[in-house]
Amino acid sequence: MRDVLPVLGRWYAAGVPFGLATVVQVSRSAPRDPGAAMAVGPDEEVVGSVSGGCVEGTVFELAQEVAAGGEARLETFGYSDEDAFAVGLTCGGEITLLVRAVTAERDPGFGAVADSVAAGEPVTVATVTDGPAPRGAALAVWPDRTLGTLGASGLDAAVTADARGELALGATGLRHYGSEGQRREDSVSVFLQSFAPPPRMLVFGAIDYAAAVARIGDFLGYRVTVCDARPVFATPRRFPEGVEVVAEWPHRYLRDTTTDERTVICVLTHDPKFDVPLLTEALRRPAAYIGAMGSRRTHADRAQRLAEAGLTERELSRLRSPVGLDLGARTPEEVAVSVAAEIVALRWGGTGAPLTATEGAVHPHRSS
Repeated sequence: MRDVLPVLGRWYAAGVPFGLATVVQVSRSAPRDPGAAMAVGPDEEVVGSVSGGCVEGTVFELAQEVAAGGEARLETFGYSDEDAFAVGLTCGGEITLLVRAVTAERDPGFGAVADSVAAGEPVTVATVTDGPAPRGAALAVWPDRTLGTLGASGLDAAVTADARGELALGATGLRHYGSEGQRREDSVSVFLQSFAPPPRMLVFGAIDYAAAVARIGDFLGYRVTVCDARPVFATPRRFPEGVEVVAEWPHRYLRDTTTDERTVICVLTHDPKFDVPLLTEALRRPAAYIGAMGSRRTHADRAQRLAEAGLTERELSRLRSPVGLDLGARTPEEVAVSVAAEIVALRWGGTGAPLTATEGAVHPHRSS
């Protein structure tokens, strides 16, 4: 959804109705996660994807129907054993889609949501998918305000409280309530989709490898900052557009920077005078990933220096060093792929092994 929102925001601002299909639930080996979206707008223009191509043709027709005035639909698609060529997911999974029309009348908060996402302001969108409440009704929830309604004040209040909790975690998924927001009932299903600001990637050491890591970090959706104490290397022209470049001692910059459980820290300085104070700071703060470049000899020397600086075994165990997966990488671009692969594997619990050597679902079920 984040990827297609700029286009949808333009359609909405122009007052053009469009059909929006959103993945609200998946099972088994589904190709897209909850929150993936596809929209059909004016002149049959299509943006986004909900299945990588398996069901898009049928979803296109459904989106056209609702945009033309039809009621919101909840549709489930799965693999058909009887007819492998029927509409479905040949990967063996199952997805449930909410297909609804978006107009200023039906969703008064959509434009404000698109603006907030573009500005990096956190917001959660709650949408009724099933039950006695109006299907497709939407409520936008910010940390300090709301816009829209799900049709009942009690339901709005309960969902607002939960939405703010999900927003703090950046979580997306289905929640269930009674018609007036009762938490021990499940007559109403509500899809909560959180748009937290993009996670940060902090790259230390403005070398060629850093430029490649910054480029792939930006591609993966991180807000990337490159920091180096040497101004001659820390220049914006050496890095992709949109990457922040800071000339400062790495440990001082990190000390004054907020990190959280989604932050990725890549230490590519490869110099003890930078590495040790920087990693001493990094390993004692929240982060999803902390990796450091260097040979095994460099790692052993660095680990000893960090232990002498007072870091505990538990703190040292958080360090991914040598950085990256074993891909046989040589060039800066190949090393960046290796680092990105390790970050993705750690994020989703992947093994890093070839899929030909593993069993089970290619896309295992992932909690929101």
